[in-house]
Amino acid sequence: MLKMKQLSEASGVSAGTIKHYLREGLLGNGDAVVKTSRNMAYYPPDFVERIKLIKQLQEERFMPLAVIKSMLDEDPERARALVELEDRILERALAGESKRVSAAELRRRYGLPQEVLDRLAQLEVLTPASRGYGQRDVEIVEAISRFRAGGYDERIGFTVYDTLRYKRALEELVKEEVQVLMDRVAGELDTDRAVELIAAGAEPLNDLIAALHQKALVGELRRQRAARSQ
Repeated sequence: MLKMKQLSEASGVSAGTIKHYLREGLLGNGDAVVKTSRNMAYYPPDFVERIKLIKQLQEERFMPLAVIKSMLDEDPERARALVELEDRILERALAGESKRVSAAELRRRYGLPQEVLDRLAQLEVLTPASRGYGQRDVEIVEAISRFRAGGYDERIGFTVYDTLRYKRALEELVKEEVQVLMDRVAGELDTDRAVELIAAGAEPLNDLIAALHQKALVGELRRQRAARSQ
């Protein structure tokens, strides 16, 4: 059993925050706590990992305490699996981001003016760090340069602000996608298998989105043509 000071040090969470968790019922109904006097109590060692998990769900998933309590009351092991799976997916996704490309190199490769790169960064389409641009940023710049090479440029009204249309739509789509994915996979599959499944789905998902986009484009053009002929 641990004193409050020991529990705080082991979990990396302040005593005040731990007491708040206790009041909110996030650490159970209090039966596991042994009070020896009005100002002294001892806490079970397994509180350490639970407190760390609560803090992680708060800070990394921005979950309110009421939602965290509901998750932990329902299935604490699934909550841990959710965090572990997210960590593994992020680790894999960020593996290629360690290599950085400088702004000068990006301009040389793709011929985009620095002011265009700066605007894209202001719009948070690109997120350069002090060491330069990551792999996904490079891919975005390459795609934009291909658009511009095909004639989609300022002369006919296309600017970097057009990228916001896709950024906003995709953010909503991805928010829903992550929620669905985690609900169906976390705790249901071994973490390694879940990570492999998600990685295997990346390429067909890109193909699916491209095909749906093309299909929707044709459908909208037909709809507008029909509307004009009425």
